[in-house]
Amino acid sequence: MIEFPSKNWKDYELLDSGNGEKLERFGRYILIRPEPKALWTPSMSAGEWKRLAHVHFRPGAGFGKAGKEDSGTWDKLREMEDQWYIRYGGWNAVASEQARAKAEQAGWQTADAGAKAVQAGPSFSLRLGLTSFKHVGVFPEQAPNWEFIYQKVQALRGVAGLGSEGRNTRGSIAGGPSRRDGGVSPKGELPPGQGPAAPKVLNLFAYTGGASLAAKAAGADVTHLDSVRQVVSWARGNMERSGLDGIRWVVEDAMKFASREAKRGHLYDGIILDPPAYGHGPDGEKWKLDECLFGMLREVSRILNPGRGFMVLNLYSNGYSAALGETLVREAFGIGAGSSKRIRTGEVAGSKESGIPAATSGRAAIAGQATIESGELALDDSFGKVLPLSIYVRLSREL
Repeated sequence: MIEFPSKNWKDYELLDSGNGEKLERFGRYILIRPEPKALWTPSMSAGEWKRLAHVHFRPGAGFGKAGKEDSGTWDKLREMEDQWYIRYGGWNAVASEQARAKAEQAGWQTADAGAKAVQAGPSFSLRLGLTSFKHVGVFPEQAPNWEFIYQKVQALRGVAGLGSEGRNTRGSIAGGPSRRDGGVSPKGELPPGQGPAAPKVLNLFAYTGGASLAAKAAGADVTHLDSVRQVVSWARGNMERSGLDGIRWVVEDAMKFASREAKRGHLYDGIILDPPAYGHGPDGEKWKLDECLFGMLREVSRILNPGRGFMVLNLYSNGYSAALGETLVREAFGIGAGSSKRIRTGEVAGSKESGIPAATSGRAAIAGQATIESGELALDDSFGKVLPLSIYVRLSREL
């Protein structure tokens, strides 16, 4: 399945792509950045790109070298700030109407009570900046993961799953919203004993904190870990700007931290991983994705709550497919292929032919009470060209 950010996200837009670049709008500024996967011809002329853009990133001498491929310089074409803010989640008014309709269908006493019980989705601020690399502090294609994290945290808190309107998918096999015992009461009150509980979420390789903010906005107790102190400070600033607080900040090597948590017997209800192809810990620890990923997943399997919870793995490295990522997760967590039923071409989840419950992905597998879904995160420009950027694997353990 391919997932896209919602078109209702007003502060981001991929305007055009091609010739190894993309033309993007982040808030009030338009940027030209390298994109090796944009192998086609742009729909707009070079003159139109230059007329619209505020800044153009030009790769430096390190382009094409492992660990240095994103370095370069920014050429300003029009006046703009070096740092600015955008807001994620600008569709609450539309989504709240949809939430009311779903609440009414679910049999709530009043549609308003149901709509107020569950927020439409995460909402937070992100500071962007022109770094010495082509990155600006956010990966917009990650929005569907933020929505998934938000929904899962709310479900773990016992909030009724009316759904979120932020995930824009293609090729999905959708199951309808469900209510379970322990959901929100018709008056919007949490069941006794479930209100104060805050699911523990660990975000590894957490960068500037989009996923951490999504989890926190849903009510999680969040631990945010990255090996670079400057980006952890950046993430803290995003939290404060968003009006949130209470995130635990850790500057550490991810593998060391996960191993230590496992030895201590500490468990998390949600774990998020977005590891780079190459990297270093604060004390010079080496990270190479091909060599370290499976071991990292094995450590994560030891600290994810075995009774409930979720895990999100995101990978940008070329050569990694959704099928490969799913197999890595299955093997690391001991979920063998023989213990589940996959959806095959022509089958519909929840149908008599598939023999499995309705799933939320076109590529999903059920193993006992664990659901694994995998696919691609992509952007589509205003001319309809689809730009796949990363693969995801999501593991859910139901209550």
